[in-house]
Amino acid sequence: MIKHKEEARAAKKKELEVDGAGGGGSGKDLLDILLDKAEDGAAEVKLSRDNIKAFIIDVVTAGSDTSAAMVEWMLAELMNHPEALRKVRDEIDGVVGRDRIAGEADLPSLPYLQAAYKETLRLRPAAPIAHRQSTEEIHIRGYRVPAQTSVFINVWSIGRDPAYWDEPLEFRPERFLAGGGSEGLEPRGQHFQFMPFGSGRRGCPGMGLALQSVPAVVAALVQCFDWECSTGGRMEIDMEEGDGLVCARKHPLLLHAHPRLTPFPPLL
Repeated sequence: MIKHKEEARAAKKKELEVDGAGGGGSGKDLLDILLDKAEDGAAEVKLSRDNIKAFIIDVVTAGSDTSAAMVEWMLAELMNHPEALRKVRDEIDGVVGRDRIAGEADLPSLPYLQAAYKETLRLRPAAPIAHRQSTEEIHIRGYRVPAQTSVFINVWSIGRDPAYWDEPLEFRPERFLAGGGSEGLEPRGQHFQFMPFGSGRRGCPGMGLALQSVPAVVAALVQCFDWECSTGGRMEIDMEEGDGLVCARKHPLLLHAHPRLTPFPPLL
C-alpha cells in the first residue's frame, strides 16, 4: 500500500510539473501526511518506512479487527440468549420504528442495547491483555515490581472476577441497567473492575469510535434481519475463543439472514 501510494504521488508530482500547476487540488489522506513528514528534512522526528508501516498496521488492526470481532461476539451472545435479543429488537422498534434504519444518533435512547454491548465487552473484550511498563519500583499486595518491568494486565479475567460480578459467567445485560448491580459502570477506564479499553493515558485511542460504531452496526443488523443458525433450528452457538492479540472467535459465525424490513428504508 505504501509503495503504491509513493508511486501515485510521484506520478501526480510529474503531472503537476508538466501542467505547470503549483499545488494539488485534492485533500490529503493519512498516508499522504505521513509520507510528507518522512520527506520533511526539518522535521523534529524523522519517520522511516518501517515507522509508517507499523503505524498503518496498528490503525488497521486496532481500528477494524477489534470492532469486527465485537460485532460478531455481540450478535452471537444475543443469538444464544433469545430473550435479550427480543428486548433489543423491541427497544429498537419502539424508539426508531420501521421507517428508517437505526444509527449512532439513536444510541442514547437505546439503553438495553448499550447494556448488552457493555455485557459483551465484559465477557469478550477485544483486547484481553493490556500491557504497561513500570516507570519506578512499586509494591502491590506483597509483590515487588522493579522499575522498567513489563506488566501484563488480564482484562479478560478481571471482567469475570466473582469478587466484583454476580454470576460472572452469565450474559445478563440487566446488570448495567437502573437497579442492576453494575448500574452506572462505564467501560472508559474509570472503574478498575471493568476496563475493556484499558485505562489512563495509554488507554485505547479508538474507544470513542468503538462505543459508537459497534452498537450502531448491531442495532442495524438486529433491526433489519431475522437471524438463524446456518445449520437450521435452534442451536447453541459455539463461543470458543481463538488465539491472538485480538480476542476473535475461533470458528466463523455462520448465520442465515432473512429481511425484516421490506423494502429497506433509507439510512438517515
